[in-house]
Amino acid sequence: MEWVLAEALLSQSRDPRVLLGALCRGEASAERVETLCFLLQRLEDEEARGGGRGAGALPEAAREVAAGYLVPLLRGLPGRPAGGSDPGPPARHRRRVLRAAGAALRSCARLAGGSQLAAALAVEALRDLLAGGPAPGAEAAVEVLAAVGPCLRPREDGPLLERVAQAALALALAADGDGGEAGPAEDAAALAAGRLLPALGQCGGAALRAVWDGLGAAGAPPGPGRVGPQLLVLSALAERLLPEPGADRDPRTREEGPDARRCWRFWRTVQAGLAQAQDALTRKRARYLLQRAVEVSAELGARCACGPQEGNGPSLFWWSEKKKDELLKFWENYILIMETLEGNQIHVIKPVLPKLNSLFEYAVSEENGNWLFHPSWHMCIYKRMFESENKILTKEGVLHFLELYETKVLPFSPEFSEFLIGPLMDALSESSLYSRSPGQLIGSGSPLGLKLQKFLVTYISLLPEEIKSSFLLKCIQKMSSRHWCAIPILFLSKALANVPRCKALGIEALLALRDVLQCTMITHQILLRGAAQCYLLQTAMNLVDVEKVSLSDISTFLMCLRQEESLGRGTSLWTELCDWLRVNENCFRRASDCSCVGLPETSSLNAYVKNLVQEYMKSPALETGENCFMPDWFEAKLVAMMVLLAVDVEGMKSQYSEKRRTQNVLRIFLDPLLESLMKLGTNAYMPLLKTDRCLQLLVKLLHTCMLKGSSTQDDEVFTLLQNFVMSTAESISEFILRRLTMNELSSVSDLDRCHLYLTVLTELINLHLKVGWKRGNPIWRVISPLKNASIRHLQEMDHGKEPTLGTQVQRVISMAALATVCEATDRTPELQLGSLEAGPTERFLSALPLHHTLQKPHAEEESSLCEESSSSQGWGKIVAQYIHDQWVCLSFLLKKYHTLIPTSEGEVLEPILPAVQMPVRTLQAALEALTVLPSDQVLPVFHCMKILVPKLLTSSESLCVESFDMAWKIISALSNTQLIFWSNLKAFVQFVFDTKVLTTAAKIKGQAYFKIKEIMYKIIEMSAIKTGVFNTLISYCCKSWIVSASDVSQVSLSTAKNYSELVLEACIFGTVFRRDQRLIQDVQTYIENLGHDCAANTVIENTKREDHYVRICAVKFLCLLDGSNMSHKLFVEDLAIKLLDKDELVSKSRTRYYVNSQQHRVKNRIWQALLVIFPRFDQNFLNRIIDKIFHAGFINNQASIKYFIEWIIILILHKFPQFLPKFWDCFSYGEENLKTSICTFLSVLSHLDIITQNVPEKKPILKQAFIIVLQWCFSHNFSIRLYALVALKKIWSMCKTWHVEEFDALTSVIESSLSQVENMPGAGNAKKNWQRIQEHFFFETFHPLKDYCLETIFYILPRLSGLVEDEWIAIDKFTRFTDIPLDSGFQWYLSPTQLCERKPGDWAQQDIGSNSGEADDQSEWTDVQKKIIPWKNNVPDLDLELVFQDRVAKLGKSISRLIVVASLIDKPTNLGGLCRTCEVFGASALTVGSLQCTRDKQFQCLSVSAEQWLPLVEVRPPQLIDFLQQKKAEGYTVIGVEQTARSVDLTQYSFPERSLLLLGNEREGIPANLIQQLDVCVEIPQQGIIRSLNVHVSGALLIWEYTRQQLLKHGDTES
Repeated sequence: MEWVLAEALLSQSRDPRVLLGALCRGEASAERVETLCFLLQRLEDEEARGGGRGAGALPEAAREVAAGYLVPLLRGLPGRPAGGSDPGPPARHRRRVLRAAGAALRSCARLAGGSQLAAALAVEALRDLLAGGPAPGAEAAVEVLAAVGPCLRPREDGPLLERVAQAALALALAADGDGGEAGPAEDAAALAAGRLLPALGQCGGAALRAVWDGLGAAGAPPGPGRVGPQLLVLSALAERLLPEPGADRDPRTREEGPDARRCWRFWRTVQAGLAQAQDALTRKRARYLLQRAVEVSAELGARCACGPQEGNGPSLFWWSEKKKDELLKFWENYILIMETLEGNQIHVIKPVLPKLNSLFEYAVSEENGNWLFHPSWHMCIYKRMFESENKILTKEGVLHFLELYETKVLPFSPEFSEFLIGPLMDALSESSLYSRSPGQLIGSGSPLGLKLQKFLVTYISLLPEEIKSSFLLKCIQKMSSRHWCAIPILFLSKALANVPRCKALGIEALLALRDVLQCTMITHQILLRGAAQCYLLQTAMNLVDVEKVSLSDISTFLMCLRQEESLGRGTSLWTELCDWLRVNENCFRRASDCSCVGLPETSSLNAYVKNLVQEYMKSPALETGENCFMPDWFEAKLVAMMVLLAVDVEGMKSQYSEKRRTQNVLRIFLDPLLESLMKLGTNAYMPLLKTDRCLQLLVKLLHTCMLKGSSTQDDEVFTLLQNFVMSTAESISEFILRRLTMNELSSVSDLDRCHLYLTVLTELINLHLKVGWKRGNPIWRVISPLKNASIRHLQEMDHGKEPTLGTQVQRVISMAALATVCEATDRTPELQLGSLEAGPTERFLSALPLHHTLQKPHAEEESSLCEESSSSQGWGKIVAQYIHDQWVCLSFLLKKYHTLIPTSEGEVLEPILPAVQMPVRTLQAALEALTVLPSDQVLPVFHCMKILVPKLLTSSESLCVESFDMAWKIISALSNTQLIFWSNLKAFVQFVFDTKVLTTAAKIKGQAYFKIKEIMYKIIEMSAIKTGVFNTLISYCCKSWIVSASDVSQVSLSTAKNYSELVLEACIFGTVFRRDQRLIQDVQTYIENLGHDCAANTVIENTKREDHYVRICAVKFLCLLDGSNMSHKLFVEDLAIKLLDKDELVSKSRTRYYVNSQQHRVKNRIWQALLVIFPRFDQNFLNRIIDKIFHAGFINNQASIKYFIEWIIILILHKFPQFLPKFWDCFSYGEENLKTSICTFLSVLSHLDIITQNVPEKKPILKQAFIIVLQWCFSHNFSIRLYALVALKKIWSMCKTWHVEEFDALTSVIESSLSQVENMPGAGNAKKNWQRIQEHFFFETFHPLKDYCLETIFYILPRLSGLVEDEWIAIDKFTRFTDIPLDSGFQWYLSPTQLCERKPGDWAQQDIGSNSGEADDQSEWTDVQKKIIPWKNNVPDLDLELVFQDRVAKLGKSISRLIVVASLIDKPTNLGGLCRTCEVFGASALTVGSLQCTRDKQFQCLSVSAEQWLPLVEVRPPQLIDFLQQKKAEGYTVIGVEQTARSVDLTQYSFPERSLLLLGNEREGIPANLIQQLDVCVEIPQQGIIRSLNVHVSGALLIWEYTRQQLLKHGDTES
């Protein structure tokens, strides 16, 4: 067509200059410039044939056109705005002009003759390019250079070509490689790489060398953001940078060019593109370069090798003709895997993974065990998998990598180790990878975690000794370089702890381990945190070289472990540590200042500890008077721990020898401490800091010495320590009394000392209680003076003077001491005088001014307050502590005199104890205190409220409700504060849900009753977010309802009946957790299952906050109820009715629900609870609910719920056969009502022997059952017939046993029928299903009576019926939950019916996938899914801006002459699907009604980017007639897809090559006016009833039929 146009123009004028001049005038439209290009190309063609017109003037005319028109036109083209992906028609117009002007310029340069014009234009364009002007100018300059570059002479213009190549390379490499949106600068860079550099590459010589040198000068392989531009350049020049197979091989005629295969930088760039590139296009270019290099090497056949940059490792790439087949196989599999990973679909990728194993087999030499291929190639594959967005693919990649050493031993490689430390550990930091595999039981451990452990143990064992230390150090440093989540750090620590013992780590690694420990402290899962600490300590003991570290280093490391979470004395970990110290005690790097004098024998550990205590007890060098701050507790904790470790080590050594040895060693260690403690009471001049340090060490020794998980009675060390401390008790107590009462504490920093003294006093009281309290002991002698002095100080406050800091501090200290005395007196009955008469102390406490707070000291002393260091407390915190201590004292007072509290304010006229006898005022003060106190100080106020609210609820209900509200606000605000939330919640529940409060509120049914209900539901709601909240409530309520009675059956539940909703919610409680929450619970269960092997289980108390324990508590409570107790009976009946109503409500909320959905779980729990309380039902109550139970059988339920309903119906009919007539009525409904439920009732009949067990006359029942079952054996539904046959088999066997004569006549028929079923011929589904339903656990093994136990209800049946593991509650959880006592009369364990040994599986579903696992067993699939990548020689699209014809030519796509017209289609999904179909089968264009549809998300979801590779033409429906007529004129046959009177069958129609396919609208088809434009109508033959297909499906069928016919035609032509 273009040549016809050019010929027509030339025929109009003999002088081409006139035509050129005419075309260069006027508006520079795309059509005008394209016409000029066609004309110049025609003139160039004539010039080449020697028949040119105006031969003399044509060069001059060409120069004029180039310089006077084309170059100014290119410079003047406007650019497109930055950031736009495709600005629309103006941009497309500009591209057409740009491309046509460039092509015209090339023709001008050739027509001008010589290279002068080309060189001049190139110099000018290069100047514009180097000037760094706006992007459109750069784009035009690149277009000029690409046009004239091939016209330059390689030798003469070599320097110019070199400069152009360098500028083009710099521009191309400056592009954004992050795969972001393209802008004008990126357009210029793409043009430089896609058009200019290939054009220059054709010139060879200087230009190619300049580009290659420029790429080599880039240095190290580029990062992820810069690899894209380099690969763009390399792929553009691939044909020039790689040798040409089949070219002239004579070295005299062939210029030697670069061979990229021999350059290590080239391969590192390719690997960076394969593994690090973020966009698919860059990875595609990298694969192309790799495949092209392999193809070139295979065709050349010559030996080639490229070594790595470093050392003598395996070659990055090599080729040998002898190994050609193996090399081709290796690279074929490699490229297949990399291409498959682009799909990101696990079902496609998983079958290809076995080929990765074969890559390792090829890569390792069988002869010497060395790497044949550089391992970095394998790492590229794994890195792509690790960084996939699909976490399932990431997990598969990590698992596959960890399995490498299970079947093979790979040679050591530094890159392999670096990969482990880098990408692998980065991937391992993702918590979701550690989830359980499908079908794996909860608590069985993470498969990935176990494989990680096995891999690390194997890999580190195989490492060379000189490498092992550095690898482990880097590994641990990597663990400390970022904040890891609890689960990854746990499994990594566990893996390291299992590495075989070796001396690999020094002080640097020990410091790194300490950093890891500090990272693990951040997580909130205490058990996981404690377990990780245990494993990290085991890692240190296994791997540290003791000769490189000192005991000081070890002790500092041990201080990073929390004793309350991991390293507790008495745990297995403590014993393991002592044994390690015992074995290595003389091997540690010694310190020069350790002395061994006085010890039984030389021991570095003992010497170190003795020296440690002596250094600790030395008086500090600097002490700033009485106002110095108290020392930090760190050093005291360290010394105490090391002393006890050394003593226990000594105890290990003297197990079978002298027992006094331990006592002597402990005495030697503690002599300095005991000596100082003995002088505390008499030496008034002992330095203050020394006294602080002595008491701190004493407290830490007592705390650390306590054995975890066992009694301290048999602990020799604790007994010795106790005796030593008791010997100093009098001195210590006198010192404390003096310090607290003699005005020696006067600064804010002294408040910390006060806390220390009171802590020591409390510990001494506890010690005296353990050995037996004696009147007159040192503590006894201190308590009374301390109490009296504290009261005196508080009473002596001067009202006329401004308070000073000293007096106020002494006031705070006196109140704290008084609070400590009250707490000790409350805990220690021996300290109480036994009289309830109010003494001076009680009267003073009762008269405390609760409305007054502690005044701040006057302004002159504020400066001293501000000068306190960070360890001091702000005044507000001091005031809060003072108020807290006030309420501690008041709580003690109220508890002691709770019987004197009146129920109303007006009963006592002259109160002796105002706080006790005026409760309304006290409760109001409590509310005011709650507004002032911080959340961590409110506990004593809650304790006071617990005593006051039950007394005042009747008379002052509104005040009590206000206290409920205020307390709840505090609790709800604390929900994210782990440390103080649980203690506050417990205290809150104890006073709001106190039995007396609940009883009183239920009686008056006022505001308090409804407020309690409201708070109850808010607590349940909070439990969905914070696990364990509901546990606290239900546990306390259930215990309070049954406690304080030796016989639970005597307890009245009249109060509980008013709050039965609480038990109802507990019975059905359980949230569906997010995946990450379930994972944490799974891992916690795994740690708990390790038992004492993990010390964290011993140290950390099991709080039983799992959701299961809510239901366990409710179930155990229900099991204790006695049906003979009327209040119990009414409670159970009320609960049962509420459960049935809840079931009905859930059923109505959603008629269809999925297995393991929330609805399924709730209904399942409802029927479990009904089964538990069923034994308490009597006949009268069942009369009220039996219809609801039978009605539940008619509802379409999940399998597990059906089993429970069938079970409870069987139990009802067994216990009360009187309900059998109602049961027979269930079979009387029409079959339509029964088809979903008849199987339930037939299943009940299959246990007729159990039902009739207690019936003396069985024959009438058998007759009725036989008649009913027999009719259902003829049902048209196959499943119903199977259930009926099972029931018939059971009933018939009973009829024969009981000799029912009425059925003798049917004996032969029934038995022959049953025999035929049993011996059914063939192996079809009918026979299999009959066998399976008989083998099903409910019919073969399950016994409704013997299996009635909690294990069957809550564990076995949910497991067998396919419920998710979250719903299985093991029986040991019931026994571990000791808050509710066991009922000896209840059948807790499973009777021996073998039901627990059955495997899950529903008979009706067992056919599905029975052979699904067979193919997976193959080591390598013979064929795998591979997406078609339509590359011609796999050449990627080097130029994104090529017009479509150029692009498809570059891609090697075979484009047909088929046009698909979809302008009538409305739905984006159909258009997107058609776009994809047209692109796949190579249609030449797709016509749509509006190009805006391509922006629709539904379109893009179906098209999967096909619109980028297929020409889309916008033709609106009103323009269709003109468009069809135009295409007819171009020779196209217009084909309609429609059923008409003259339509042709698709199977009979032969498509012309130029076919236009018109598709109709989804609803209306092709309009009548367009049918008249059709040349032919084609219809698709149909066999079904539906008369039409979806328009996309119809179009796809015709497009494929057209493609098939064209392929056959081309095949015939070629043959």
